[in-house]
Amino acid sequence: MRPYSECVRHRRLGSSGLKVSELALGNWATMGAQVDDDVSQALVRAALDCGITTFDTSDAYADGRAEELLGRALTGVPRGSIELSTKVFWPTGPGPNQRGLSRKHVREACHASLRRLRTDHIDIYQAHRFDPETPVEETLSAFDDLVREGKILYVGVSEWSAGQIRDAAIVSRDRGYSPLVANQPQYSMLWRIIEEEVIPTCDEWGIGQIVWSPLAQGVLSGKYRPGARPPQGSRADDRDGSGYIARWMTGTVIEAVQSLVPVAERLGLTPAQLALAWVLGNPSVSSAIIGASRPEQLAENAAASGVELDQETRALVDRLLADAIHWRRPA
Repeated sequence: MRPYSECVRHRRLGSSGLKVSELALGNWATMGAQVDDDVSQALVRAALDCGITTFDTSDAYADGRAEELLGRALTGVPRGSIELSTKVFWPTGPGPNQRGLSRKHVREACHASLRRLRTDHIDIYQAHRFDPETPVEETLSAFDDLVREGKILYVGVSEWSAGQIRDAAIVSRDRGYSPLVANQPQYSMLWRIIEEEVIPTCDEWGIGQIVWSPLAQGVLSGKYRPGARPPQGSRADDRDGSGYIARWMTGTVIEAVQSLVPVAERLGLTPAQLALAWVLGNPSVSSAIIGASRPEQLAENAAASGVELDQETRALVDRLLADAIHWRRPA
């Protein structure tokens, strides 16, 4: 496999020494679901060609199949040239201990992920959700043991509240555990819930954001038109994927997003590149996770790395999307 290029820039992950690519390839709803082994390998090759070195997955995606396909696609790639991120929390079997963040499940899930990913260590291991049934001390202690054993290198969380993140950071500091350095929340032009509390808390504790859905399930690509049927093969046209995108398929949102098209054109960008550049313009964001079902999508998105939007453009985006933005999580 060809060595990666320098198209996509890299950033430090929070206050850690680890550098991640500004864009990461995620495989939720693609590898093992939408795309097969051959396409998965083509996507990984295309990502590396664009300079993407960070790959995000989870043991819950496609019941572990996503990890398997990613591990197979990365076979032969020098391990030191990439950063692998996966997650633990959701059920991996029918048993009561095959879910959550207990020490038992964290350790067993980690070992299973290592096997599926065909690697001896995971660079960033994240708690996929908060587990109210397990003391956070138990979870962080289990993560710390895995760090000391060399099976994971960095610890993170996903979709935790600001209070949960702060409490975990304090426990890690007070007990000498490996600190949290990554948070994986949803974040886009349309979904800004983390800006009020989560980002300030993470900044305080040196935790970088690896955000998911920066294109709002593809809505910010501009492919959907007011009053028109979704394009064939798009997520909104897919029986399984349409449920995830439903919140954005309203007239208000679609019309607001279409108003961004001429803004992108004036800047020489596609709407997707504009949306990614906007997310990467937040200095607290270390990386934005993108998905793809076709290799050519990655080349287009990769061109957003390094694009800097001025404050006038960002203010214009805010005005055009004013009626469509989620500032707080819906009740």
